[in-house]
Amino acid sequence: MDEPALRRLLDAVRRGECPPDVAVAELRRMPFEDLGFARLDHHRSLRQGFPETVYAPGKTVEQAAGLVRALGARPDGGPVVLSRASSDQVAACLDVLPGGRVTGSTVVWRAAARRAEQVVVVTAGTADGPVADECAATLGAFGWEARRIADVGVAGLHRLLAVVGELQAADAVVVVAGMEGALASVVGGLTACPVVAVPTSTGYGSSLEGVTALLGMLASCAAGLAVVGVDNGFGAAHVVARALGLGERPREARRTPEPGHQDLGVGGHGAAVPGPVVPGAVVPGLGASTSGASTSGASSWGVPTPGAP
Repeated sequence: MDEPALRRLLDAVRRGECPPDVAVAELRRMPFEDLGFARLDHHRSLRQGFPETVYAPGKTVEQAAGLVRALGARPDGGPVVLSRASSDQVAACLDVLPGGRVTGSTVVWRAAARRAEQVVVVTAGTADGPVADECAATLGAFGWEARRIADVGVAGLHRLLAVVGELQAADAVVVVAGMEGALASVVGGLTACPVVAVPTSTGYGSSLEGVTALLGMLASCAAGLAVVGVDNGFGAAHVVARALGLGERPREARRTPEPGHQDLGVGGHGAAVPGPVVPGAVVPGLGASTSGASTSGASSWGVPTPGAP
């Protein structure tokens, strides 16, 4: 969305031709900053509740620093997170945006205000610590100061039983475990809160670099266990954020689309935008078939729909 399109949208709201909820839906799709080597999504937090993270692997030191600089330049942009960075990348990014908190290979600037919910991160063994560090640092960016419980794997189950009370009092628990991954099932059977399981690549021989733990967690007898990919502490933190409603919008901002309108919000929470009904069409940018999608290319206020030229 360029400035003329934005002005047309705002003028339509001022004249009463565009409902505010529809304008909000359009603004959620406001575009990106083109840095030449990357297109930075500044409005992800409007759609998902958390901003874009800089994933460092595969990027040069200059590219990582450029992305961090651009994110930090927006004072209202929320937390800035650099993930899985090398020491050189960390140093360069701290030069362009001082004041970051370094935890392992993760750096966080402008962490969100402290949230009240209690999140516990549990590790089966000390070797699982780096993945738990990534998870805890990401949670910290969102405002959760995670309680860490280390080295309570099933080879010494009495260690876990000593902290059952903390697990049952938590609002969410992340379980980080390698080997066969059994700890996630045990914890899932001891607490009613959301439990996110993170398989790690820790283990010998048939652990298959985390695949055995992954499959064991997916086959868990503890119903409702959420499982992320191998060594994905970052993803586990995002699952917790979604489960605890970090990106939740007020219910009054949601409404059911009227017939002949398309819902361009995320997760069914967005506002309806007029457009011709094309049964079975794919909504650009969402990749999902719907019975009410529009392929018109522009709304009635002259604002291009996602994917329109």
